[in-house]
Parts: sequence; C-alpha cells; structure tokens
Amino acid sequence: MNYNLNNTDKTEQKSTSGKRLLKLLAYIKAEHKDLLRAFCIMIVSQSLTLTAPFVIGYTIDHYVQSKQFSGILLCSGILLGMYLVNFGFSYWQSLMMGGVGQRMLYNLRNAVFVKLQELPIAFFNQNKTGDLISRINNDTDKMNQFFSQSLVQFASGIMSMTGAGIFLLCINVKLGVATLLPGFMLLVFTRLISPLVKSKNAANMKSTGGLSAEIQESLSNFKVIIAFNRRDYFRKRFDQANQQSYRTAVSAGLFNNIFTPVFSFCSQMAMLAVLVYGIYLISVGQFTVGLLISYLSYSNHFYNPIRQLAALWTNFQMAMAGWDRISQILELESDLKVIPAGPAKENAPLISFNNVNFRYPGSKDILRNVSFNMERGKTYALVGPTGGGKTTTASLIARLYDPTAGEVMLNGRDIRSYTPEERATQIGFILQEPFLFSGTIQENIIYGNARYAEYTTAQLEEVIAKAGLDTLLERFEEGLATKVVSGNDGISLGQKQLIAFMRAVLRDPDLLVLDEATANIDTVTEQQLEAVLQKLPAHTTRVIIAHRLNTIENADEIFFVNNGEIARAGSFSHAMNMLLHHERSS
Repeated sequence: MNYNLNNTDKTEQKSTSGKRLLKLLAYIKAEHKDLLRAFCIMIVSQSLTLTAPFVIGYTIDHYVQSKQFSGILLCSGILLGMYLVNFGFSYWQSLMMGGVGQRMLYNLRNAVFVKLQELPIAFFNQNKTGDLISRINNDTDKMNQFFSQSLVQFASGIMSMTGAGIFLLCINVKLGVATLLPGFMLLVFTRLISPLVKSKNAANMKSTGGLSAEIQESLSNFKVIIAFNRRDYFRKRFDQANQQSYRTAVSAGLFNNIFTPVFSFCSQMAMLAVLVYGIYLISVGQFTVGLLISYLSYSNHFYNPIRQLAALWTNFQMAMAGWDRISQILELESDLKVIPAGPAKENAPLISFNNVNFRYPGSKDILRNVSFNMERGKTYALVGPTGGGKTTTASLIARLYDPTAGEVMLNGRDIRSYTPEERATQIGFILQEPFLFSGTIQENIIYGNARYAEYTTAQLEEVIAKAGLDTLLERFEEGLATKVVSGNDGISLGQKQLIAFMRAVLRDPDLLVLDEATANIDTVTEQQLEAVLQKLPAHTTRVIIAHRLNTIENADEIFFVNNGEIARAGSFSHAMNMLLHHERSS
C-alpha cells in the first residue's frame, strides 16, 4: 500500500478538499456550546458597535447644530456605556475562543499521534520523521492560531459588514449601492485568487516539513558526518532544502499579501464615492450632515473589516492547507487488518508459510512462493547473503508486514486473525537496532508487559534472577535504576541489546525472533545469552538471524534465504557450503 504523504495526486486532493472541510466542521462540533456563546456575544457586541454611528449622527443633527448641550452629554453618556459593555463582551469572547483554540490544538495533536500509532511500519518507511513532526507541531499550530485568534475576528468582520451594509441601504439605497459596489468586486477577486493562495501555502508547509526532515536526519546521523568528514555533503543538502523553503515562503508571502493593497484601494474608492455623492445629496436638500457622518462611519464599518479580512483570509487559507496535511494522516487506515478467526488446525506447526510472496512498494519480489514450517520448541536459523530476505522473513513471522500473496499461519490460525495484543504476547522480537525509551532500565524492561507492570524493583529482580538474566543486569552499576536517555551515548549499543534481550525474554513468548541480536556483543556475553536461551520454556521456538557461525551451529534446522527463495540447508556444514557457493558465484 502507498503511504507516501508527499506523493498524493493533485486531482485526488481537489476531490477530497470538500469532504475534509465537512470533517473539520464535524470535528469542532464538540465545541459548539462555546462557539454558540461566542456567537451570541458577537451579535450583542456588533449591535452596539453598529448602533453607535446612528447615535452620533442623531446627536449632530438634533443637538450639536441646535447647541443643546444637555442632549450632547446624554448621548455621550449613552455612547460611553455602550463602549464599556462592548469592551467587557469582547474580553469574554476572547477568553472563550482562546480556550476553544487550545482544546482543538490538544485534541488534534492527540488524534494525529494516536493515528500514527495505529499505522504499520510501511507508513514510517515511506515518510520522513521530520515531516511528520512538522505536521504534528507546525500544521496543527496554524489551525490553533486561526481558531483562537482569527475566527472571532473573521466572524465579527462578516457580521459587521452585513450589519453596516443593511444600514447603508436603509439610509439611502442609491448611495448604498454605489458604496457597496467595490465590495462585490472584491468578493469576485477573492473567489478567484483563494485557491492559488491555498496551494502556495500548502507548498510552503510541505517544504517546511522537508526542511524539518533534513535537520532531523542530519542531527540523528551527526556521528557519521564527523567520522567521514562529510559536513560539506550535509551542508549542501541542508542548503538545498533551505532554499526550497525560502522560495516557497517568498511565493506564499507574495500571494498572502496580495489582498491587503487591493482591499485598501477598493475601500478608498468607496469612501470617495460616499463623499462625492453625499455632498451632492446635501446640496439638493436630500441629506443631512449628521447622516453623511453616520454614512461615512458605516462605510468604515463595512470596509475596515474587509481590510482585516485580507489578512484573516490568508490565515484561513493557511489553516485549511494545514488541515489538508493533517487530514492526510487522519484518513489513512492500516493495511494490517484483523480478520475473523477461522477454526484452528489441530496439531499444526507453530509457524507455517503457505505459498508466500512479498514485495515492498515499488520494488521487485523479495520472496516468491515460499512454503515452510517451524515446530514448537525448536531453534531455527536463517542464513544467507545480505539483502537476501532474512529480516523480511522474520518481519512476516512477527506480522510487521502482510504477505503480498499466500498466508502465514500461527498455531494453525491465519496470523491476521490475531489482535495486536494477542500476537504481541505470543511473539517476541529483538530488533537488529534496538530502541530504548528515555527512563530507567526497569521501565524499558517492563514496557508493554502487563504481567510485571505493578511489580516492585525487588520483585522484578527476583523474576530476572529466575530467568537467568541477573548476570546481564550486573553489567549496569545502578541495576534496574540505571538511567536511559534516548539518543545518548551513555549506554553502548551492546548494552542496549542486552536490555532489549531482557525485555523480550521476560515476556515468555511462544516464539522469540532474534535479528542479529548478538551483533554488538562480545563472545563472553554471547555465551551468557545462549545460556539464558537454554533456560527458556520447552515450548518456546527460537528463530535466529545471525552472521556469526557459532551463533547458528547449534540450531535444530537451518534455512538458506536468497533470491526470493527459502531452502532447507540441512546440516551446519551444508549451510556453510551454500553460503560459500553463493559468494563464489557472485
């Protein structure tokens, strides 16, 4: 399945944009109460704001011109009260919408991270970590900024424009039409240019994700950069990503700022029309000075929000571009589905491959029509040249991937019928490059193991001793309390493999897969690990992938994996002959 987020067809993006907007509306439904309160406050606030120009015009026509100072003071007091009430409502509204934005940010990031945990390894193989981090941090923050800051201003501006437009038309229809005409021109202009603005912002977010991915990759592999003295190579790659980000940012900035000057020009044209036509109406006795001042104020209430909307609309387009990138993740589904469990075959082998084919997306077949069985309690070794398919076979056994064709059976049942929890309790996997979480050794050992989650340190040490793992734990001065920092060199790769080994063995799995688990361990420690493996329950099946000959020489059965095929190698010497024959022929 194609999980590449940056390789989506543009026509497909256009067809899903409407659906994604509906999903966003459904997503914010949980905040409908606060949004409704904010909307009601907004109505009251805008009503007070739009009433003020009428009060000012009335005061000029009835009290200022006739010099009735008591009426002027009364109207001034009314205006002051309206402004104070409006201030209180505006502050209350900002608090509510700030909470809405922060809750949305929290829920969005949580939803994206939960979705990432549901996706298979194939997804992470096809997407860069830095880009995913950018989507979780940067893109969700764009949406937070819009909902916590811009949405209220956006809705308030629309309401102000609507109310002002109604007042303009009610006061004088002809003058109102002349005033509003530039606004309709802006509407057409915005409609035409918005898709381009959104696409430019989407391209900028994509390049920002690429830059983040480049930085993450360079910092993660900095030791390699230093060892090979290739700062120039990574500096060049970073410069290319940085230039791409710069070009898209400039392009997005140009289109983001195109609204402001156009909106300002139309606003000025409208104000000029009001002045010219309004003064003419006053000269023929059809208008008053107070009404003209009110009219100018209403024109400002119509066009000032338009100028603000120029920036707010840009924020909206950025938020929608961010939502599109977030939606790409939220819409994905894992291809590792759990299927209904059929009847289990009696006396079946622990693992069976039945005519299995497998290929990675965009590559040739790694395995072709492979069939074999693995019995309970035996030790199996997978040998073969690098790139022959050993790790792929082990990954299929642990259902990190599903075969392209054929089926993998576990205990006589299709392995796809097991839930992830059931499968994890039966299969232990020690990876070639073990990963540890920041914390203590104890926290890493009991990770994902509910059986020992509530154990005290003393109880866990007793379990470790019974499993014969105490000699490995003695390698760490502080024992289970030893601190582990992800990405830190305080613990060697060999020590990490020891911790991963203890973590897997304590799960007491039916099947234990060791993918080069002793590659970074000295011979003495390897012998200790072998002794631990011998203490495993009799029913535990071991699958070992290793290049060291002494690691596999005691295996009950050896499989030779190469060129899409898995063949029984028979004895240890026969397996070595097959390897030597392959090396000579290649």
